[in-house]
Amino acid sequence: MDSTIEIQGKQLKLSNLEKVLYPAAGFTKQQVIDYYVRIAPAILPHLSGRALTRKRYPNGVDAEFFYEKNAPQHRPDWVKTAPIWSEGNHRMVHYILANDLPTLVWLANLAAIELHPSLALAKDITCPTMMVFDLDPGPPANIVQCCQVGLWLREIFEHFGLQSFPKTSGSKGLQIYVPLNTPTKYESTKTFARALAQLLEQEHPDMVVSDMKKSIRTGKVFVDWSQNDEHKTTVAVYSLRARERPTVSTPVSWEEVGRTFKKKDASLLVFEARQTVARVDKLGDLFAPVIELKQSLPDLKQLATSESSEPQATISIAAQAEEKPKRRRRPAAKKTTKQPPQLPVRKARRKL
Repeated sequence: MDSTIEIQGKQLKLSNLEKVLYPAAGFTKQQVIDYYVRIAPAILPHLSGRALTRKRYPNGVDAEFFYEKNAPQHRPDWVKTAPIWSEGNHRMVHYILANDLPTLVWLANLAAIELHPSLALAKDITCPTMMVFDLDPGPPANIVQCCQVGLWLREIFEHFGLQSFPKTSGSKGLQIYVPLNTPTKYESTKTFARALAQLLEQEHPDMVVSDMKKSIRTGKVFVDWSQNDEHKTTVAVYSLRARERPTVSTPVSWEEVGRTFKKKDASLLVFEARQTVARVDKLGDLFAPVIELKQSLPDLKQLATSESSEPQATISIAAQAEEKPKRRRRPAAKKTTKQPPQLPVRKARRKL
């Protein structure tokens, strides 16, 4: 079944609307498009102006998929793009900018189920507007353990006077965003994120790992700091996920995170398309502050040399945070492991 519609003065031809993209749920392409139309007022501000990587599932979530960065040649002329140089491919990549509803619907019609925007605006691709932590549980751990780790992270952010905002990944874990919207570089956000991940690992070695090796993640939460990189993307807030059912990466409140941890009930943080639309209708966009809230990361080098008010609670993690010290040549047998960046910080309180 095909259909031609007009949205905001743009003509779109929609195809194969009856195709089932989520077989277990009987969720069709038409329902995917309908979801993105309904969620558009909330999701578009988070996509606008950002280079967008699409994860496309033309034959449904159980079939093969592919990532798409470059804009298709046969796109409508009203679909805006941003040329960004790719060091890895040694060429210019023309990323799509999902700035409006017609573009969003056009993408949904291409079965671009998952949307992964850059952490930076396309106009200044080297300046991330946020810092992100992806909390990924290694079975049998689940999102309940992620909630505990997220609450610890929140307390550390509060120690530095930073606000943070949680959302479900729409898959297994939890993601924490720290809006910045001030001049910064990935070198700073990635260094800071890595330091916090290693701090948590040192304080809670039985629950947290900062290394992505799957062999050491069983029953623990991997605090993925590496997403803070110009060449990586994180799934967009309000994006559908290609799971068995049409789950969504959904903003949640810290109260909901705390309640889920207290009740040990992972199902409290699982939201499908219809539920997420209803939440936005009732609560508005809980992630709205991420777009405009201006915050700055503390200077790690100053922190590294400052004295803590609670020396017994200070974690010393290496010396120069953002500097690359000159390495001396040593015999291979005497090489030492590079230490993580130094970040003295007060321990998170144990009471939640």
